[in-house]
Amino acid sequence: MTQARPRIASLKRFAPDPYIVALLAMVLLASLAPVRGVATGPFSLAVKIAIGLLFFLHGAKLSGQAVVAALTHWRLHLTVLAATFGLFPLLGLAARWLPEWVLPASLSSGVLFLCCLPSTVQSSIAFTSVARGNVAAAICAASASNLLGIFITPVLVAITLGARGEGGALGAVGAVVLQLLAPFAAGQIARARIGGWIERHDRLVGYVDRGSILLVVYGAFSAAVVGGIWTQVSVSQIAKLAMVCGVLLALVLAATALAARLFGFSKADEITLVFCGSKKSLASGVPMASVLFAPARVGLMVLPLMIFHQLQLMACAVIAQRYAARGQEA
Repeated sequence: MTQARPRIASLKRFAPDPYIVALLAMVLLASLAPVRGVATGPFSLAVKIAIGLLFFLHGAKLSGQAVVAALTHWRLHLTVLAATFGLFPLLGLAARWLPEWVLPASLSSGVLFLCCLPSTVQSSIAFTSVARGNVAAAICAASASNLLGIFITPVLVAITLGARGEGGALGAVGAVVLQLLAPFAAGQIARARIGGWIERHDRLVGYVDRGSILLVVYGAFSAAVVGGIWTQVSVSQIAKLAMVCGVLLALVLAATALAARLFGFSKADEITLVFCGSKKSLASGVPMASVLFAPARVGLMVLPLMIFHQLQLMACAVIAQRYAARGQEA
């Protein structure tokens, strides 16, 4: 009985994230009953409202002190940003050189979009805490990545994808500022009044946060299904895409760990760099895709992100436990 419990615990680490299961359920629902016809307009408006609410809550949750503190440990934070917005996009561009039979152009664009996104906040901090890293620095680094990503991601997409006619070019930057940054700024302004309420009802806010993403995913894949996404992507291509995402994650994990040692960071800061520098945000990526790309293309653009998100959760859960075990031995 005692031997069975560790086995069950080890298997749970590789179990799919419940939120990913919910996202896949939205994809299945969109495949069977997509939004089409006269319902498209009202649903599109509801999605825009959901995106605005999502970034309003992000703005209300992030304290001004966290934004200022993001500048203090500048060597670590600059290294995280270099991995997130420098190394990742370079690897995404390199992936576009893969043969068509490995990664079709439609999916390689999604991989490159994934590489332009900011880091996650919640999971980066959670894994850093489990691994006994520098949690305060993780909070600042992940928050700074998300805040700067509102500006940097549209520019990177315009440069890397817009030149090929696949992104929204520089006009997309204005759309992101209007639909994402304006609600975020409104949330920062409203924080003085509602910040305490949000902290007391963090779980409720989390449900609204995740529910908004589910709505956006359903809308994105509805448009993609109407546009014929499943005639463009086969099961074998999805399997190859998962392999490409796995290699991408492994390269960044190895590079961030190596960079931490080359720059002389402490073990706690190394953990922060590894977990904050290797993540990509599903919560920011899906709304940004709906703003930056045509509705029929959003499904293909976020498919690599959904696969990468699950891989990063499973891999980082194992790595965090190993870091924690080493800390206990030390």
